[in-house]
Amino acid sequence: MYYVIDKNIDPWWNLAAEEYLFKQLSVPIFRLWQNNNAIIIGHHQNAFAEINTEYVRSNGIKVVRRLTGGGAVFHDLGNINFTFIDNVTVSEDTSSMFARFTKPIIEALRELGVNAYLEGRNDLLIDGKKFSGNAVARYKNRLLQHGTLLFSASMADLSNALSSRPEKFTGKSVQSNRGRVTNISEHLEEQMPIENFIEYLHNFIAGERSGYSEYKYTEEDLREIEKLKESKYSRDSWNYGESPAYTYSKVVKFPAGLIELYLKVEKGRIEEVKIFGDYFFTKETEELENHIKGCRHSYEELKERLEKINLSDYISNIEGEEFLSLFWE
Repeated sequence: MYYVIDKNIDPWWNLAAEEYLFKQLSVPIFRLWQNNNAIIIGHHQNAFAEINTEYVRSNGIKVVRRLTGGGAVFHDLGNINFTFIDNVTVSEDTSSMFARFTKPIIEALRELGVNAYLEGRNDLLIDGKKFSGNAVARYKNRLLQHGTLLFSASMADLSNALSSRPEKFTGKSVQSNRGRVTNISEHLEEQMPIENFIEYLHNFIAGERSGYSEYKYTEEDLREIEKLKESKYSRDSWNYGESPAYTYSKVVKFPAGLIELYLKVEKGRIEEVKIFGDYFFTKETEELENHIKGCRHSYEELKERLEKINLSDYISNIEGEEFLSLFWE
């Protein structure tokens, strides 16, 4: 088992490093890292519906798409990110994953007198206010969970950066829900700077008796991370994506998460389909989109086609009838 404490605060580099550690190493990893001002959007979210474009550009805030599902989050240097990477445990569902990997964070905070707890599918709360959102991804037999820890983040920047201008989306696209949030520092019995809190978390979770040892990047690691940053995470084509000319759209909040569906239908057939949302998944949404393309825009044909796949692989915890309801007003 390894721990990594990254000092690089470039969001593009950090997301590239995370993918590299996730896909190229085969041992458990615990990582602590920070980003300079950035919005990190969920893997299948519509970036333009999640951000205040004018505010983001004028304040030099980077927008970066991550590998995991879930909703958009704001990062600054008052926020700490933690990552656990491990091998898949057979038959473990996403709820169990969240509980397993957030447990040491909760225990570390309670040791400091902070009554933190897990609520819902992926949020950590203090006194009913959210300070951490978490998300997961799977690659082959590897599992990644990461989360935010608001310690002394700018609440004004968080709110403004994630507030999209409503006139850009005429009633069809909706933003992620913005819950009440709080900083950990407001609940500490004894105040400490964020650097000391990072050191405390490291020692509590990956100290000398934990079985973790430090992983040091090789020159080859650093070259590959830089290549991934340049070819993927610094590019608008990855971070913003491309949108076809939709002729039908619908947005619904399900227990599984927010789902946005956009269709271009010609001569009764679905020619283009795009799905966004803050849902969780174990298989790529692009596969589901390709499975739907070419199908007639009819309930019977869509239902028959969807019955040939395991829909929950693409959108966790959704029922077939719920998903089909997206295709009609």
